[in-house]
Amino acid sequence: MKVAVIGAGPSGLVTLKYLLSSHSFLGTEPIEARLFESEGAIGGTFYARTYEDAELVSSKQLTTFSDFRPRDDDPDFLSAKRYLEYLHEYCSHFQLWPHIHLSTPVQSVTRDHLGKHTVTYLNATTGEQSSWECDAIAVCSGLHVTPNVPDIPGIENIPIRMHSSEFKTRAQFGVGKTVLVLGSGETGADVAYMAVTSPTKRVVMCHRNGFHFAPKRNLNPAILPILGGKASPKLTIPLDNSRGSLFDTAYVHPLLRDHTALWTFYDIYVKSILWTTTGTSGGLDQIVGTPSPEKNHVSKIFFNKSSKASAYISAPYRHLSNTPLNRLRRALIQNPIPDTGGRHIDLAPWPKTITPSGVVRFRPTPSRPEWHRIKDETIIPDMVVFCTGYRQEFSFFAAHNDDTKTGNGERGRRYPVASEANVRDIWKRDDPTVGFIGFVRPSLGAIPPIAEMQAQLWVLHLLAPSRLPRTLESNDEPHYRLVPVPGRRVNYGVDHESYVYQLALDMDAAAGAGEVCGMGGWRLPLAWALGANVNTKFRLRGPWRWEGAVGVLEGEVWGVVTRRRLFYDLFLLSILPMAIFGPLSLLVWIYATVREFLFGARRRENMNARVLLPSVKQAGSLSWVDGKVL
Repeated sequence: MKVAVIGAGPSGLVTLKYLLSSHSFLGTEPIEARLFESEGAIGGTFYARTYEDAELVSSKQLTTFSDFRPRDDDPDFLSAKRYLEYLHEYCSHFQLWPHIHLSTPVQSVTRDHLGKHTVTYLNATTGEQSSWECDAIAVCSGLHVTPNVPDIPGIENIPIRMHSSEFKTRAQFGVGKTVLVLGSGETGADVAYMAVTSPTKRVVMCHRNGFHFAPKRNLNPAILPILGGKASPKLTIPLDNSRGSLFDTAYVHPLLRDHTALWTFYDIYVKSILWTTTGTSGGLDQIVGTPSPEKNHVSKIFFNKSSKASAYISAPYRHLSNTPLNRLRRALIQNPIPDTGGRHIDLAPWPKTITPSGVVRFRPTPSRPEWHRIKDETIIPDMVVFCTGYRQEFSFFAAHNDDTKTGNGERGRRYPVASEANVRDIWKRDDPTVGFIGFVRPSLGAIPPIAEMQAQLWVLHLLAPSRLPRTLESNDEPHYRLVPVPGRRVNYGVDHESYVYQLALDMDAAAGAGEVCGMGGWRLPLAWALGANVNTKFRLRGPWRWEGAVGVLEGEVWGVVTRRRLFYDLFLLSILPMAIFGPLSLLVWIYATVREFLFGARRRENMNARVLLPSVKQAGSLSWVDGKVL
């Protein structure tokens, strides 16, 4: 079989690696795979669209791939430069370089009536056009996206305009300029922070409908600051490594898994911890700019972990939180507030128009304090930075799809787009030879490890579908999806922990407690139960089983668990949820078992009487065995 991979970002590289190594794990014939990358280097967005001092917002423990771990001396959060080095090391370690074609943009992908794909590509160095016939296509994120630049009347009246993809260094702000930042995601917050810590005159950051700042690390509040208590100088663990998996994803009965109880618990938990330690519940030390009520719930939020801008945004509004209750709370517990040196970021609603003289008129939002503070001010930006993301465009599919729509049957059926991938958001059910890897966004987590799990499932289904232990049902999906919000541009969000665990279940790669206890020493089951869903956890068993997985869990993952503080991390984030959801799952299991005993036989009789097909799934026949939904 021949497979083409489009894009050399983390998603493309990990897909290439699993294609090339599949014969060793699955017992299939070796795959001939080629990766096509338009840039002259690997790395995707980490190479082409990063900027000065860029640092990953997800931890090294989560972001690095399952069988190629970071160095011991790497910090918890890698710089973009170091992560590029890691990707180069990954390619060398797994001997991917001979299969990677750099400076080779894909111009078109076509398909004949037999289903064969033809990739037409250009050698940017020589100008030579070539083609390659293959059996499957992996479209990977980070490539063939165009900057999303919203249409704002009069925006041309701002002298300097750039998209964040063009922003590289603080020097671009100049000196004494007013900078308008459009967008409140992680890039927008980063750019606003860099602007306010540069010799600018003023920085204004605009948002559409609120945002939610989250810390990169677990909070480290001072206890009894009124008596001189100070925060510990010891670094806390990354937030994305603080969630235990036992009874959160593993051993959760499907009736509880599909209920809103888990989301409700974490919504209350997050907001309570934030208010207790910072005095605000809408985001980390975030007095203004909180999400609107209809989307202010953890089941709907994309957390923004580029939170260094938070203190600068809240600075003009400190008086709003100076209530008697908050003063009492600050005397007992308070997360440190960074010193902004007298500078601040003006938060504003989205611009409605820019006048010919360059004055910004903002959309009226009377319910927001930031609107009332800024509505009567004259703001004339010298430059605007669009931190508004990207549009996914599959231009290499366009000509083929146009021809197909006109009825030219010899060209084969049209190609799907990522939004049409209806099997775990990876491939379209009736078109499995076209995979989309890395096209989901986690609320709190990282895309590279998600891409690795997606690549495992897609390659397994492509090459050895008989190895899949279960049917990939759509009713297994709602529990990991973020609830779509009307009007939001990105509606393909997932909960990282739940999504990767579901993919592991799909591949029979989620080990149970009894199995884990027999694999290694006493550290292994504790790391398995208390650790986050690092991908290596799903290499203990299954079609992609890796001998080094036990060592990683007993070493690296256990080391992160031992860094947790006894009360704030271990008890609140692991023991307490286990104590709540473990008994709940047991009660639900007892209820479902009794219900099946009392009503299952009658239901089966009724179904047989109605001559239903044997393949119809019986609603009451879900089993809960060794942490897996069967």
